Amino acid sequence: MKFHHLATTALLFLCTAVFSQSRFPKNEISVNGFRNPSIGLEYRHKNVSIHGGYYITALESGITTKFIKVGLTGWFLPVGKKKNPSSFYAGASYLRGINLDYDKENALGVEAGFRWMVWKGINLRIGAIALVAKGHETRINPTPGISYSYSF
Repeated sequence: MKFHHLATTALLFLCTAVFSQSRFPKNEISVNGFRNPSIGLEYRHKNVSIHGGYYITALESGITTKFIKVGLTGWFLPVGKKKNPSSFYAGASYLRGINLDYDKENALGVEAGFRWMVWKGINLRIGAIALVAKGHETRINPTPGISYSYSF
């Protein structure tokens, strides 16, 4: 039951974000180097992006849990006057566990946070993810990230 409520809330939040802003570059490709949204690639069209890659998190101190992660993100409330502004984001992702307690298990990730455009294409993200999987308690973890983005 919790899974359905969380998924519905995430989709509602994402849809609201998708239709709320238009000050973003038309297209952007990001190479994500650490954890948020994953170690991989992301393509954004205006204020909606799709991402995929390798996701690691510490659900227990000193133990790294690994996933393959794909998902959608909505971008909203741009901050600043840069061509590619800093902004808030919210998204939902499918995760497939590849080790430990989550090995070969499916999960849903719902996350929100802020991306700060530091200099040129370099950006930092800070956020939180709620990880929901059948047979596991819901976990909420911080999701820092660093990326390089190219707008066109």
